[in-house]
Order: sequence, then structure tokens, then C-alpha cells
Amino acid sequence: MKMKEIDWIAWTFVVIGALNWGLVGAFRLDLVQTILGTSPGLVQLVYILIGLSGLYTLYKMSLMKK
Repeated sequence: MKMKEIDWIAWTFVVIGALNWGLVGAFRLDLVQTILGTSPGLVQLVYILIGLSGLYTLYKMSLMKK
């Protein structure tokens, strides 16, 4: 099954989110906040995109089971 561009974008955001949460849990380092901290609106947008990507990925996974 070939992945579309949106699938790659979603997976990229999911991986970023997973790595960020791993760093938060292990070192209390929020990498997204550290990199984009000067722009709170952009930080919030990235978090929203990560959440939407997670939902999209769950949806795609549910389709694969059928």
C-alpha cells in the first residue's frame, strides 16, 4: 500500500509528537516549546496539527483492519 503525501505529513507530526512527549517525560524538555517558544501561536498550531495527525492516523489504521 503506497502512502500519500498527507499520510507522510501525518506520520511526521505523529513522530514529532512522540519524540516531544518522550523528551518531556524523560528530561522535562518540551522541544516544540524550546524551538518555537518565541511564537506562542505557532506552538499552539503545531500542537493542534500533532493532535489532528494522531486522529487521522488512528482513522487510517481502523480502515486497514477491514
